Amino acid sequence: MAGRDSLLKFFLIATLVAAPIVSRAANVITAARVWPAQDYTRLAVEASDPIRYQMLVLKNPDRLVLDLEDIELNPVLKSLSDKILSSDPYIQQVRVAKNKTNVVRLVVDLKAEVKSNVFVLPPAGDYKYRLVLDIYPLQDPLMAMLDKRAETQGKGIAVEPQPKPVIEPLPPSTGEQETVSEQEDSRVQKPAVPEVPADSKSIPNPVSESKPATAEPKQAADEEIVNKEGRFITIAVDAGHGGEDPGAKGANGSHEKDITLTVAKRLKKRLDAETQYRAILTRDGDYFIPLHGRVVKARKLKADLFVSIHADAFTNSAARGSSVFALSERGATSASARYLAKKENESDLIGGVSLDDKDPVLARTLLDLSQTATINDSLKLGKAVLTQIGEVNKLHKGRVEQAGFAVLKSPDIPSILVETAFISNPEEERNLNDETYQEKLVDAIVAGIKKYFAGNPAVAARP
Repeated sequence: MAGRDSLLKFFLIATLVAAPIVSRAANVITAARVWPAQDYTRLAVEASDPIRYQMLVLKNPDRLVLDLEDIELNPVLKSLSDKILSSDPYIQQVRVAKNKTNVVRLVVDLKAEVKSNVFVLPPAGDYKYRLVLDIYPLQDPLMAMLDKRAETQGKGIAVEPQPKPVIEPLPPSTGEQETVSEQEDSRVQKPAVPEVPADSKSIPNPVSESKPATAEPKQAADEEIVNKEGRFITIAVDAGHGGEDPGAKGANGSHEKDITLTVAKRLKKRLDAETQYRAILTRDGDYFIPLHGRVVKARKLKADLFVSIHADAFTNSAARGSSVFALSERGATSASARYLAKKENESDLIGGVSLDDKDPVLARTLLDLSQTATINDSLKLGKAVLTQIGEVNKLHKGRVEQAGFAVLKSPDIPSILVETAFISNPEEERNLNDETYQEKLVDAIVAGIKKYFAGNPAVAARP
């Protein structure tokens, strides 16, 4: 009996030893996205589990190498190469290949030397774990533009508008895997996270060369006012959300980020048509800007007003109406305002901001508590705009509400957030996609701005 038990144990041990060792399943990339813009280009890959990586920066030629560990090379990851546009300001191409067992190498060939920042984001919104690579120019485009403008204006030279690149799709991929050089495989190290510059966009010249001759009298009038009063009244127009952050989704599939950008562009065009105003966009394409980056950009451009465009959503599709919000230092004026501010402030979590990013200008901006006068001006502006919007759409609330919106925290710029309508309401979603409604809405906002300055001439006339 004992011999039989010993024999059984022997066969059991032999079976276990002979059994194949099951390795841990490789992480699978479920999505790959690229967001090109003059401010910066973002690459993002998404997976069900945290993505482990190592990064190397190489010169001559300039390129970035990312090794994704315990990753399976699948068609989704391979498709990243096809998503790079020929007009991308910073990336020449991306090569994807298997480097070692369960290690996939991404080689990002650059058009010039750049700054980069890579980080992993935990699940947020509809996203799982994301590895994000942000590629920035060495010099902040906004500061470069301001330096050039100051230099040329000091010499009496007209600043020529810079043509925007035409975004064209790449030709179809050949499907061949790219090779990786020995230098790229020589060593790999953890990246040092550099300081990320504030997002920026160039301000177009008031008159472009492409405009017809009928625009010349407008140019002369603008120059006369600039010479007389010193400068335009500058209004920062902020299109909410963008890029990785789609914002709210409409009942029929519209995305808030698309509607806000369309309305913001219409508002800029309408303001630029006015003699005394100049509008600037915090973003003019489908890419993400952190909430603090919008504030910093407006302050660097010495904006007189900040108007953020949004399209609200609620769990009940019957909710409707337009709203205007200002900042509050003493808590929200209602539960709905508190809910909305919390939801909008989560934009950074969804859009993706590295926790290592530090900006001394941001620290001074958001920690400045002497905002009472600015908030009072914001309430006056909000009331003027809300009254005019009430002529276009039903108002959700008949007064300007307040809450702790991060995007409104400029200590010296009157700032409002306009919820144009409820995108979650099917009827209002149709309106938000209607050009006629958009124009009426924009006209109402401009009328409110004019009314505000008519009642506050000292604000408009400040040096």
